[in-house]
Amino acid sequence: MDVCKYPEKEQWAALISRPVFDSTHLYDTVRDVLEDIQIRCDEAVLAYELQFDKVELSALEVSQEEKNQAQTQVSDELKQAIRIAAQNIFTFHEAQKHVLPKVETMQGVTCWQKAVAIEKVGLYVPGGTAPLFSTVLMLGIPAKIAGCQEIVLCTPPNREGKIHPAILFAAETAGVHRIFKIGGIQAIGAMAYGTQTVPKVYKIFGPGNQYVTAAKQLVSLKDVAIDMPAGPSEVEVIADETANPAFVASDMLSQAEHGADSQAVLVTTSEHLAEQVVAEVAKQLEVLPRKELVLKSLANSKIIILRNEEEMIELTNLYAPEHLIIETKNYAGLAEKITNAGSVFLGHYTPESAGDYASGTNHTLPTNGYAKAYSGVNLDSFLKKITFQEITREGIARLGATIEIMAENEQLLAHRNAVVVRCL
Repeated sequence: MDVCKYPEKEQWAALISRPVFDSTHLYDTVRDVLEDIQIRCDEAVLAYELQFDKVELSALEVSQEEKNQAQTQVSDELKQAIRIAAQNIFTFHEAQKHVLPKVETMQGVTCWQKAVAIEKVGLYVPGGTAPLFSTVLMLGIPAKIAGCQEIVLCTPPNREGKIHPAILFAAETAGVHRIFKIGGIQAIGAMAYGTQTVPKVYKIFGPGNQYVTAAKQLVSLKDVAIDMPAGPSEVEVIADETANPAFVASDMLSQAEHGADSQAVLVTTSEHLAEQVVAEVAKQLEVLPRKELVLKSLANSKIIILRNEEEMIELTNLYAPEHLIIETKNYAGLAEKITNAGSVFLGHYTPESAGDYASGTNHTLPTNGYAKAYSGVNLDSFLKKITFQEITREGIARLGATIEIMAENEQLLAHRNAVVVRCL
């Protein structure tokens, strides 16, 4: 992990660059799989499950018997943890409901919006090296609150054709309607196009590897909406001399264990803290079971020592981190100046893992600098807003001349006439 002391501003952009993984070379493979799924549907999905996930399935959908069995395979301790996390996620996202007012923009002209759930949504939960049942909660619960009529979940099975019972329990808790044993490109294709078994959805959510990301990008061109562009996970920690180096090191390592392409960045004004964090990272690393993977991630990570708080804020807003932890004396004041971040964790006792699991906020967040323009997944992600307007006879008389002049000057005379005939 590199330590960079007092870099000049012209060095910042290069210093905070992410690991670059060009997925365009995957597009031909991904496109071929997607096109095959469009033609052969379930037959193709089953074939790719055998090819990519190394499992021969007799059925794609998880049965009720399998769901019932999962209830007995999850420990009471984990069930209780999932229920507490689910309740917090529900409480936070339920509070995002808003009453949209009717507005009279001028006398006789009334406009308003109505929030309507996206009817059919698809949730993708990766398999990989760990069962991400927390992602099931993060995506399924706001979809349920929004009122989505069909909530479909795809996740890759193991070699025995089974889904991890914690994922099935979380799906039941979140209110997911149907679950399919499909991973990778074939899961995205099945949800985007629909098959004999898998319903076509209108929007796809969820993280995944480079192949999943490429598939989501391709299907979003004309077939289905997606939540946001996705990239490797990342965290930035802002810390000063008041920070506990063990806390900072643990925050960086917790992010680094997500994957070899993850990134952890410490920004500080204290050289002494930087030295202590380096020592703590080495100490804590030794007891981590995913040590080899974490070491690869730390190769992408760095500690940046800056001159003052103003520089730390400026660099942070340029980096636009997915997760931002502020462990300083004046953390509330610094947080007010943050304009680009996915989710912010304040104070010495707020680890990023709280947001990953159970505080209530959503962990599906913009990566790779997209926090400059994108929000994380929230209740609105599962809603669409329809605008309405009602104009009375008196209202069109008041507004008509304005519309006529504008339409005439755009040379759209049929538009003008639609007003003229009403004002005769």
